[in-house]
Amino acid sequence: MYRTNTCGELRLSDVNKTVTLAGWVQRSRKMGGMIFIDLRDRYGITQLLFDESYDAELCARASRLGREYVIQVTGKVCERSNKNINLPTGEVEILASQLVVLNESKTPPFTIDDNTDGGDDLRMKFRYLDLRRNIVRRNLYLRHQMAFETRRYLDSLGFLEVETPVLVGSTPEGARDFVVPSRMNPGEFYALPQSPQTLKQLLMVSGFDRYFQIVKCFRDEDLRADRQPEFTQIDCEMSFVEQDDILQIFEGLVKHLFKSIKNIDFAGDFPRMTFADAMKYYGSDKPDIRFDMRFVELKDIVKDCGFSVLDEAEYVGGICAIGCAGYTRKQIDELTEFVKRPQIGAKGLIYVRCDNDGTFKSSADKFLSQDLLKKIAAQMNAKSGDLLLILAGANTKTRKQLGELRLEMGNRLGLTDKNVFAPLWVIDFPLFEWDEDTQRYYAMHHPFTSPKAEDVPLLDTATGTVRANAYDMVVNGVELGGGSIRIHDSHLQHKMFELLGFTPEKAQAQFGFLMNAFQYGAPPHGGVAFGLDRFVSLFAGLDSIRDCIAFPKNNAGRDVMLNAPSVIDNAQLDELCLKVEPKK
Repeated sequence: MYRTNTCGELRLSDVNKTVTLAGWVQRSRKMGGMIFIDLRDRYGITQLLFDESYDAELCARASRLGREYVIQVTGKVCERSNKNINLPTGEVEILASQLVVLNESKTPPFTIDDNTDGGDDLRMKFRYLDLRRNIVRRNLYLRHQMAFETRRYLDSLGFLEVETPVLVGSTPEGARDFVVPSRMNPGEFYALPQSPQTLKQLLMVSGFDRYFQIVKCFRDEDLRADRQPEFTQIDCEMSFVEQDDILQIFEGLVKHLFKSIKNIDFAGDFPRMTFADAMKYYGSDKPDIRFDMRFVELKDIVKDCGFSVLDEAEYVGGICAIGCAGYTRKQIDELTEFVKRPQIGAKGLIYVRCDNDGTFKSSADKFLSQDLLKKIAAQMNAKSGDLLLILAGANTKTRKQLGELRLEMGNRLGLTDKNVFAPLWVIDFPLFEWDEDTQRYYAMHHPFTSPKAEDVPLLDTATGTVRANAYDMVVNGVELGGGSIRIHDSHLQHKMFELLGFTPEKAQAQFGFLMNAFQYGAPPHGGVAFGLDRFVSLFAGLDSIRDCIAFPKNNAGRDVMLNAPSVIDNAQLDELCLKVEPKK
């Protein structure tokens, strides 16, 4: 073998041993007649010593080594005189007696170090070099640990890992599919799965009552920090279960991962919050509950105050920023500009300072009396020294704007520590959401989500009020996963398709295989899928999922290393019976 030891394992107990190491040259330093080289592999760094007085020719060869050269070195383990307490191997070094250059290297386009000088685009272009950095490699090791522990936990509960196809049929409902032309079936296309949803339901019909898979999924969507065109799910399904069974088992998985990977224990059950309460108090279906700062509704208090902004608003609500009455005008102006940003869209911000002398100062003093401001402060449970921030407007839109403002204040006040974790289940989602543009209902999750049994009679009479047997796992404002109890009754599934605007022919064409399977004894079943990329990103304290994926795409969906997607030649197009027209 090329090495007897790795670059991360030698200690004082190994002194006087003769060893052989192999790896990459991290850096080289010349001091008098000696050359010190840091040799790196994925396990760590070991210092090599080439001494001119010991072997002048070997020392001369070592002086010609460049960064990222791949070398093999044999020598004796010695105790270092200038120990490095920041390195696990920092008490020893190798006095080199042999050197083999296994491969030379061009000078890398950026430094292979935690604090690299390479920008995102450059690092993605040379991702194979970026992956040599400890900080990135640790993320992939963390990903490995989490996948391994997931398998360990689910295997202990009798789950079977079953692979499902990557080439499936297209289902236009939901996100946009990636499609793949079929050479053997000209003019027809496969799709890459957005998730194995229908396939895992078929496994339940087949009697595999506990299934899981760590699986690639694909969605042709616009990208952002927590989204890639291809991503990985921990996909799970169970038969003969109700919602509470799912929540208990997969809460157990989340606790297992926190304990085994982060050594964090959670006492008791995770809190559960209805979708309605999440929107009412946080303006989001994935609330960050590391800090409180809940919304307080003020419409009843401020109605008929003579201020048209409040009088005419459908919704008036605010948050209390404890101890922030000392905010300067500049800081408040910054908050105003924040909520007016196009991606948030508020028209303005009303503030109320609760001064220490019991009086109030507001940006709307012309319309709001001290008595009314006192009532507002009481309603918001504000104390002297607090700052009240109020938005008004349309109900749903304003709640979302206030939710963004709440998160901004949480960040400004240091309330979003990445080492603090606050998990919860969000439950009782609406089954449908209404789209104004198309004037029709869409499934909030997917067409196979079961309605609450008590809400089934409302499907025809009050469709928009029907609640789903659906649930999301949220940690620190990040939706880590979600799922639902599925419809297993053919008649109810047909009704669902009807409400979603499917003709019987269209439903049969797209989902006939599932509907036919349900006629052969489908058990009650449900499941959940966690985003592995998001989970790893949360544990690693990252702001983007890119650095926990070995070879990610950029924000334009491009792999700049492989130059994909790319144009294919006409011969391939002819084989596929395709013709590419210029975009109009």
